[in-house]
Amino acid sequence: MKHDIERYTPSQRSNHWAVAILFVLAALSGLALFHPALFGLSGLFGGGTWTRILHPFIGVAMFVFFLVLAIRFAGHNRIEARDRQWLRQINDVVHNREEKLPPVGRYNAGQKLLYWTLVLSMLVLLFSGIVIWREYFSSFFGITTLRLAAVLHALAAFVLIVSIIVHIYAAIWIKGSMGAMLYGTVSRAWARKHHPLWAKEVERK
Repeated sequence: MKHDIERYTPSQRSNHWAVAILFVLAALSGLALFHPALFGLSGLFGGGTWTRILHPFIGVAMFVFFLVLAIRFAGHNRIEARDRQWLRQINDVVHNREEKLPPVGRYNAGQKLLYWTLVLSMLVLLFSGIVIWREYFSSFFGITTLRLAAVLHALAAFVLIVSIIVHIYAAIWIKGSMGAMLYGTVSRAWARKHHPLWAKEVERK
């Protein structure tokens, strides 16, 4: 609609969905390698051998696309005083009392914390994954380092998967959020209700 506000450009949405698709592939292949009970998932990738081959390459591709996305939105995710106040009023957040909360910019404090959690998880996954990448790098490290890297890799993967589940839930919970990433726009009423500072900034421009 002509009165809607652009929240994400086509390029940003394509970047986001590329990361999302690669995340699903990395998660499924990683889970297949994590525990024998989940090894059946390797059938999605052509069997155990191909899963072991593809998983690290999928992970690197996911990190590269995520890095581009993270750089694009880094400036909007700095933690400010109003974000700390927003977190102190988490009870109002849970009960949808948005009128009592500090005015929100492009992202609220919860979204910003999720952003930095994803950044940290991705970095740990990348570096630990390189250490345990048997084909190319693992021979350069001792057994203690390899074991520690494997534990960190699994822990970071768990945090990432839980964070993405929270991200999806929040997008469904806040009506209109999913549409922003699907179609790129939000209504002015949605922007003024959920992100009033950002709405004012856009309207000024």
